[in-house]
Amino acid sequence: MAYRPEAANQIVKLVRQVLSFALENDLVRRNVARDVSYIRTGSMGSHAWSREEVRQFESVHPIGAMARLALSHPLFTGQRRADVVGFGLQHVKDQMLHFTQTKRIKRRPVTLAIPILPELQKVIDTAKTGQMTFLASKFGKPFTGSGFGNRLRKWCDVAGLPHCSAHGLRKTGATVAAENGATESQLMAIFGWKTLKQVQHYTATANQKSWRRPLCIS
Repeated sequence: MAYRPEAANQIVKLVRQVLSFALENDLVRRNVARDVSYIRTGSMGSHAWSREEVRQFESVHPIGAMARLALSHPLFTGQRRADVVGFGLQHVKDQMLHFTQTKRIKRRPVTLAIPILPELQKVIDTAKTGQMTFLASKFGKPFTGSGFGNRLRKWCDVAGLPHCSAHGLRKTGATVAAENGATESQLMAIFGWKTLKQVQHYTATANQKSWRRPLCIS
């Protein structure tokens, strides 16, 4: 499948996961798929929003709109869409969000406690939120992860940002935090990453500019 490198890499990834399960249950002696390297494609994955793109979205979707709240959650918490859709008052204690990431929750759960930054708190306070979750559809129901991604995609189109996505906001949050001087261990604690490889891209490319505080866009 060399002519379809992204698809080939996905297959390798899935086989690794299957064999990892088999290894944990003593069905194989080692995960041989770990020895298979991914094909280098040059792809950087989802587009990381620039500060200018964030400001453009904000200019179209003001504070108080659900679209603005949808932008702010992944941006100022650095969490995946599957997690931000579940955030609600029940997760807040002492200005901190306490939750367990949904990814790998049944095998290797990652529990986090991260601060609610003033920028996010301001948007939460001025938006009409759902009863159980901050983010809610026009019918007042919580979003699914996919539903949230699709809805944010439409809000991006309205703002003239068709190339931007929910996942790209998580990358932006990591980039800005690294540029603000966040260490690799701090990034791992905020984003729930387990290996240095996951954070080194952001620390290596950070330009170390001086900003007011981590994850602050303005």
